[in-house]
Amino acid sequence: MSGFSIDWLDLREAADRRARDKALRDQAIEWLEAGVAPHQNPVVVDLGAGTGSTLRALTSPEQQPLTWRLVDNDAALLDEAERRHGETHRIEPCKADLALLTSLPLEGARLITASALFDLVSEDFLDALATKLKALSQQHPVGLYAALNYDGTTHWTPHHPLDDAVLAAFNQDQRTDKGFGPALGPDSGAVLQRLFTQVGFKVYSASSPWVLDGADQAMVTELITGIAGAVADNPDIEASELEDWVQFRLSNVSTGTCTVGHTDVLALPA
Repeated sequence: MSGFSIDWLDLREAADRRARDKALRDQAIEWLEAGVAPHQNPVVVDLGAGTGSTLRALTSPEQQPLTWRLVDNDAALLDEAERRHGETHRIEPCKADLALLTSLPLEGARLITASALFDLVSEDFLDALATKLKALSQQHPVGLYAALNYDGTTHWTPHHPLDDAVLAAFNQDQRTDKGFGPALGPDSGAVLQRLFTQVGFKVYSASSPWVLDGADQAMVTELITGIAGAVADNPDIEASELEDWVQFRLSNVSTGTCTVGHTDVLALPA
């Protein structure tokens, strides 16, 4: 799995926070706390935890104490998460290869969370995860809250003639192997819903798009250059045309808009 820098994760966090569907987030928190005795600390296992953005998104002052088992393959990100939250939260950092599902520390969890992760994984990975959580739920019910799964849509203003071709090439790249086998990319939200429904979970979903404008121009600038890098080797796009698209997009970061579609999914054992 390719890594992500602390700077990029920090840059996108405000947009991620705005994008999360509030009703689904609240429902995940209600599930997390329901049926748990006051003296207990429900365990949340956050896969691909990074610096703790999901922890920050799901934490509120009135919440009962939680234990956050933060799982990532990047020790530097886990160190940063512990630096930020080690004194205020119960943190269990866990460095692990996220692609090795059998080695992930899921036991004892009330809720498994992930943000902007499952569009990087394969269908086989999600199928195995659904089966694993079904088995774990026979003893202690465990839910899944998966936010910000890219859905393959991106809309820019003002329009550029290459927008559709760039999007098609980017979505093609999103389906390449990111360390888990062929990535689901834009299909991740739909596949999540189908697989967890098949194993008997009650599945809820909601749209959670990034809605970006001039206030997000630092993030949009990184997004433009990231997309360009991902599609640079695509034979359907001429290098000169792509450079024109990049320069046009960069010239409009302060006045244009960008909407990137995502889907949030909550799967709870029936």
